[in-house]
Amino acid sequence: MHFVDTSFLAITFLAVLAPLLARGLGRWVRVPLVVFELLLGILMGPSLLGWVGESEIIDLLSEFGLAMLFFVAGTEIQASTMRGRLGRNAWVGWFMSVAAGFGLGWVLVPGEGAIIVAVAFASTALGTLLPILRDAGELRTPYGQAVSALGTVGEFGPLIAISIFLGGREPGPATVVLAIFAVIAGFAVWWAMRVPQGSLHEFVSSSLHTSGQFAVRTVLLIVAAMVTLSLALDIDMLLGAFTAGVLWRLIMREASEHDRHAVESKIEGLAFGFLVPIFFIYTGVTFDLRALIEDPLLAALVPVTLVLLFAIRGLPSMLVAPPGSLFGERLAIGLMGATGLPIIVAVTAIGVNAEIISSGIASVLVGAGMLSVLLFPLIASALHGEKISRSKDALIENEA
Repeated sequence: MHFVDTSFLAITFLAVLAPLLARGLGRWVRVPLVVFELLLGILMGPSLLGWVGESEIIDLLSEFGLAMLFFVAGTEIQASTMRGRLGRNAWVGWFMSVAAGFGLGWVLVPGEGAIIVAVAFASTALGTLLPILRDAGELRTPYGQAVSALGTVGEFGPLIAISIFLGGREPGPATVVLAIFAVIAGFAVWWAMRVPQGSLHEFVSSSLHTSGQFAVRTVLLIVAAMVTLSLALDIDMLLGAFTAGVLWRLIMREASEHDRHAVESKIEGLAFGFLVPIFFIYTGVTFDLRALIEDPLLAALVPVTLVLLFAIRGLPSMLVAPPGSLFGERLAIGLMGATGLPIIVAVTAIGVNAEIISSGIASVLVGAGMLSVLLFPLIASALHGEKISRSKDALIENEA
């Protein structure tokens, strides 16, 4: 117990240290907060300093963090981004990534291993990108909507694929079970659309600054209910967490802007102030860096896989770029689309536990995913910022 307490204390300290480092370095270059969380986890984990070890309690909290990450992603879904040209191109790009990823996977690990590789390469870390977009004030811009569409498809599509092909059932029965989940979720959506909004929002508002905290308790109940349903049906729990976010967004759709922001701040405080940092830091702690260091071939495959990740997921992602976009902005959108980690962590864990892929291949995929989170949003922000700067300069010249 003493070791567990020490590890938890260390991780909470790292969670506080990460934003301080991000703020300090932000004077020269803006680096996503998750970068520091991952790097600090690796530094303090068994692969390097060994000051923080694995723990069942922290592992459980990390799972909660991953679930909350997908819940928040579900709350940010905008139906408008999934209609018309934007939604159509997002799905077309995703299927292109699946096909290319499956082809690569079949060469490396034929059979179910190819599905693991395809899902990993076709994922986009919406939950990781949303805080970056939100902090930059880009959520409602054409650029932010394009990235949101990519992330929505890049998380929802892989979750469906995992549930059908990697849930321990044949695809036929798995599809039936998924349909049962869809029916139950559809009923929940129907209820969310018909629930008496006025009295509910009034109760939510009245308890925002009391010990009742009805909104936060309701969120936890919805997440727990949908995750429990997913586990009961033997499908991936992240699908349940994602669906819970969609349900909560529908329940709060008619709330006043003041109340909605107040509730969101409390949920974000719970998610990004406590649970999500534990997930990313613990991902760094449990990352098997030593396996890559001891095997030069595996280590060399990580940057190669990163390039393949951009080629397979990033290039098709450029299809969602707004019409008339310059190459730099298209490249920035492609880099954001190729940013993936949570799904990669989840699907490789399934593959290793089921002995479909080796731990070495899993380390390479997770390592490439971590590098994508470390590098791609940073480069994309620089490219997009340069585009904005040039646009402002052009506007000034035109006005002159």
